[in-house]
Amino acid sequence: MRPIKLKSNAGAFLRSMLQGFVSLIYPAYCLGCSNTLYKGETILCTHCISNLPKTNYLYQYQNPMFLRLHGRLKLKYGLAFLKFRKHGMVQRLLHQLKYNNHPEVGEALGKLLGHEMYTNGYAGEFDLVIPVPLHSSRKRARGYNQSACIAKGLAEALSIDWEETVSTRMVSTKTQTRKTKTERWHNVQSVFAVADVEKIRNRRILLVDDVMTTGATLEACGTCLLEAGCKELSVACLAEA
Repeated sequence: MRPIKLKSNAGAFLRSMLQGFVSLIYPAYCLGCSNTLYKGETILCTHCISNLPKTNYLYQYQNPMFLRLHGRLKLKYGLAFLKFRKHGMVQRLLHQLKYNNHPEVGEALGKLLGHEMYTNGYAGEFDLVIPVPLHSSRKRARGYNQSACIAKGLAEALSIDWEETVSTRMVSTKTQTRKTKTERWHNVQSVFAVADVEKIRNRRILLVDDVMTTGATLEACGTCLLEAGCKELSVACLAEA
């Protein structure tokens, strides 16, 4: 047994040396602050994770996000994990996710949100996680749907299924960034559809998006899901602006 053990130890040592050598030449860096990641850290450093600007909405049923959507959507829960601030950490992370080809940021943050939901009484509250869809042309250009990345991580942490293709965006709308609340609503009105009604009928749906600004996109997509027959609708956003 000794020779086998020595070989195993030698292989592990060589792998560790190789990883250390590669990290010296191509050091992994935190996508939040750009500092070098230490052993055991991935994507975000411990400092950035501990300093994420959380809303704490998970502890309030009638939180500000829920109240902003109240009357526009029949919701069970309305949740936002982080607070979006101009030039802040969340904006930097979302920029990495949406424009710098880092889908792993969405999945990692989705897992953090899902873990907090799981440990704070939301386990078993949903049957299916659905991301707000991107139009196929925009998804081809980006390579992925950023909200789907978040939904994947969140669903994994909650140990429930998620589906990216149930809800579809039929029209490629213009960016919402510089639009007023009314313009945002007209921009997304009637652009969503449900591709497979049977997958949501009589099920408790958690609709996931990256950022809530006016809520127009969530309202339009959520209304479509409710009209298609889902039993109960909740929404969760990575951030609230």
